[in-house]
Amino acid sequence: MIYLQQNVEIYNNDIRAMLQAFFDNEKVVLTKEDTRISLVVEYTSDSDVETQVTSGGYVTYTLEDEDGYHASKTVVVDYMNKKLARNPLKAALYGLLSNYTGKNLPWGSMTGVRPTKVATEWLENGKSEEEIRNLYTNTYLTIPQKADICIEVAKKEQELFEDFNYDEEYCIYIGIPFCPSRCLYCSFTSYPIAQYANKVEDYLQALYKEMEFVARADVYQDKRLVAIYIGGGTPSALSADQLEALVTKLKNTFDMQYVREFCVECGRPDSITMDKLRVLKELGVERISINPQTMSDETLHLIGRAHSVEQTKEAYAMAREAGFDNINMDMIVGLPGEDIKDVRHTLSEIREMKPDSITVHSLAIKRAASLNIEMERYHNLIKGSTNEMLLAVDECARELELYPYYLYRQKNIPGKLENIGYAAEGKECVYNILIMEEKLDILGMGAGSSSKFVFRKENRIERVENVKNVDEYINRIDEMIERKQRMFSTL
Repeated sequence: MIYLQQNVEIYNNDIRAMLQAFFDNEKVVLTKEDTRISLVVEYTSDSDVETQVTSGGYVTYTLEDEDGYHASKTVVVDYMNKKLARNPLKAALYGLLSNYTGKNLPWGSMTGVRPTKVATEWLENGKSEEEIRNLYTNTYLTIPQKADICIEVAKKEQELFEDFNYDEEYCIYIGIPFCPSRCLYCSFTSYPIAQYANKVEDYLQALYKEMEFVARADVYQDKRLVAIYIGGGTPSALSADQLEALVTKLKNTFDMQYVREFCVECGRPDSITMDKLRVLKELGVERISINPQTMSDETLHLIGRAHSVEQTKEAYAMAREAGFDNINMDMIVGLPGEDIKDVRHTLSEIREMKPDSITVHSLAIKRAASLNIEMERYHNLIKGSTNEMLLAVDECARELELYPYYLYRQKNIPGKLENIGYAAEGKECVYNILIMEEKLDILGMGAGSSSKFVFRKENRIERVENVKNVDEYINRIDEMIERKQRMFSTL
C-alpha cells in the first residue's frame, strides 16, 4: 500500500493516477500504518516563501519507503493556476517516481485526458506536426511513437468528419444484455442467455417501447440519424428470428435515410450461425465484429469463453460467405497467463484471416469483473499488457494495410496503456470515434445503456443512464422513458 498525504487536494486525481500508473494494483491510502511507500505533497503559498520566489508559491513532493529511500522535488509555481501549473507538477512527480522505480511510461505524465484530444485541438489551431510532436514528448514526456500515433489518429478523425454537422445529427445505441457465458474480465451488463431465455421476449418488448418513444421525440425530428450500433452483451446471442424482429423494428421505427453506418457486435463466435448472419446482411447491417480476444484454447477456457479457436475461424469464414466485407476482430493483450509470445501467436492467426479492422484492448481490471473480485486466485497469472505487445499489434495491422483511426485509455489498465482501433481505408467504425470524442448526441436504449447529450456551446455533456438489471429494465421501462423525457425537455 502507498501512503499519500497532502495539505491541499487540488491535484488529487492526477497524483493518484500517476501513482497507480507506476505501482500497478497498489492501494493508495490515507493512513501510514502497514504501508511500504509514502508520498507527501506540500503546497506552500508565496507568503511563506523567501523573497526570491515570485511565482505565487511552490510544491514539494517527498517520497520515502520502508527501506530508507528518501527523495524530494520542489517545483516553484503558482499552483492555484491549474492551467499554468498542472503539467509542470505532473512532470516533476513523474520524474520522481520514474527515478525510484526505474520505469519510463510510454505515455509519460499524461493522465486524465484523451491522448488524441491534444493533437486534435492543436491541428484545428493550425499547429504543425512537429510542434504537436514536441508538445507530447517535451511537455507530457511521452515516447515519440505515442506522439506520432496520436497525430495519425487525429488526422484520420478530421478526414472522416469533414462533412459532419454535429448540431444536426445523432447516433443510437441498442443494448442487448445477453451472452452465451460471462467472461472473466467482463464488467458490462451481461446475462447468460440460457438462464434468461424466457425473458428475452419481454425484454425486447420493453426495448421496442423505448425505441418508439425516442423516435417520436420532437427535439430529434429535425435531426438526422447517422450511425447505429447494436452492442451488449452479445446481440447474436438472440435467435435468428429475434434478430430479424429487432432489426426490422428498428428500421420501421427510425428514419434510416441518412444512416452512414450500421454495426452489430456479434462478438462471441459460439453465438454465430449462418442463419443469423444472413438475416443481418439481408436487413442492411454493414459492419460486424467477431471477437476471438485470443487464439489460445487454453486462455479461452481460463477466461470463461465457451468456444474454441477453430470456432472463431469457422464463424469468420461463414461471415465472409454471407457477404460481409467489413469484419472487425477484437483482441485483448495482457490476458491472464499470456505474454508476448502468446500475443504474437494470436496475431499470426489473425493475419491469416485478414479482417478489415482490428481493435486491440489492453486488459483492464475493472471493479465489477470476476477477475478483480477473485484477484487472489488469478494474481500470479496476470503479467499485464506491455507496450511491446501493442507495438506487435501495430506492426501486424500495418502489414495488413490497417491503420489507426481511434485511440483511448481506460482506468484500471496497468501502466495506463491504450486501446486502439486499426482499419482498412473506408472500413473505420465512425461510431467508435463518436462515442469517445463526444461530439454529438448518442441515444442509448436497453438495459445498461447510457445516453450522452452534448451541449457544444456550453462545453458540457449530460448523461442519462438506464438500469442495468434486465428484470428492473422490463419492470421500470416507463421510468427509463421518463428519464429521457426530462432531458429532452431541456434541449
